[in-house]
Amino acid sequence: MVRSSIGKGEYLVDQNNDKGLTRREFLKAAGVTAAGVMVSSLATSPVYSVAPMRVLGANDRINVGFIGVGGQGLRHVQAVMSLAESMNVQPVAVCDIWNKRKMQAAKEGKVAANKIYHDYRKLLEDKDVDVVLIGTPEHWHAKIATDALESGRACYIEKPMTRTLDEALKLRATVTRTKGVVQVGSQGCSAAIWRRANQLIKDGKIGKVVWSQGSYCRNSKDGEWNYPIDPEANESNLDWKTWLGNCKPRAWDPRRYFRWRKFSDYSAGILSDLFPHRLHPLMVALGPEYPKHVACIGTIVAHPDRDVADNTQMLVEFPSGSTMVIAGATCNEKGLDDVIRGNKASIYFGGNKIDIKPERPYVDEIDPYQENVEGAAGSMTDHWRNFLEAIRTNGKPNCDIDLATKVQVIVSLAEMSWQKGKMIEFDPVKMKVV
Repeated sequence: MVRSSIGKGEYLVDQNNDKGLTRREFLKAAGVTAAGVMVSSLATSPVYSVAPMRVLGANDRINVGFIGVGGQGLRHVQAVMSLAESMNVQPVAVCDIWNKRKMQAAKEGKVAANKIYHDYRKLLEDKDVDVVLIGTPEHWHAKIATDALESGRACYIEKPMTRTLDEALKLRATVTRTKGVVQVGSQGCSAAIWRRANQLIKDGKIGKVVWSQGSYCRNSKDGEWNYPIDPEANESNLDWKTWLGNCKPRAWDPRRYFRWRKFSDYSAGILSDLFPHRLHPLMVALGPEYPKHVACIGTIVAHPDRDVADNTQMLVEFPSGSTMVIAGATCNEKGLDDVIRGNKASIYFGGNKIDIKPERPYVDEIDPYQENVEGAAGSMTDHWRNFLEAIRTNGKPNCDIDLATKVQVIVSLAEMSWQKGKMIEFDPVKMKVV
């Protein structure tokens, strides 16, 4: 399939489209009709007609719309641009509530002026958009993802998948019902090393899994997430009310806008921003399970300018009997090594290296083993490449809704445990907190 332009119209031309139909007309003729949208105000949900998921052939160009193009969102635009030729993909639309950011992203992605949106629902009306990237703060993830899935789009959602447990379970149900394709942006899942570890565990190389560990620790004098505050931002060029969404109404506060991860209205801090980087890969290696019990403690030690912990530890028990320990801090960078312990041997991870060391009672049964795992390292471009391949082949993304929901349940229960000061029990059959 190739594209040609005549005047202002863009046309798709291939062996099945010898009439020079527009993209919209061609998709309609092929039976892939995008949803119609009725939009009133930002406070009102759009009403979508039934929209089947868009079907794209192996050679079709995939057009991406970006919703939320701050620091991370802009990096996604750059990642897609780097894959434009090799993966036949391109940015075609951007949306943000701050004019400066969306204009910068549009320039970076070479997006046309008429494809720059303020209201994300207007972007979802755009029939040229095949998939969307959701790079907004956490409290908008579930709402935008739901609307995008209902409109027939595949979604790449930045981690964490949602802000709350209830949102995660509802989004999972939406994906199941719409048969949508979702990739959650924990790019470590696309590193080959974790799938190799999963195979070694399945092959019995460490016996029965006993417990696993990992951490994400940083340190800075000023504290994590104290991003620069742009003096140009104000309510004349930034839609603060819309940004707040359903959160508590507040007067314009640039600290909350630029440094939102420090405030529990919009984020769970370390638990939602950093823990997914360890949870998703470890769960890929172990085989994902819903948790049975989650306990979490957290303190604010060095940075009192926030209401989320700067030091936290979490313990998870799974129905299989294995447990997991994850530590996080933004005031000390000495963390825990990634290790998966079995009753017969343990797997140690470092870079692309796997090192299996047998337990003393099993040295006659289990041989020491080392491997430098070849393949993807787990970059943002690796994760995008996997997502695009899944869309074209109707395959399973590396961080699909099943894995992402199980991780989000752990994250949400950990936050509840910290807030309530007690262990939280989850019933994976009834899918609710006990």
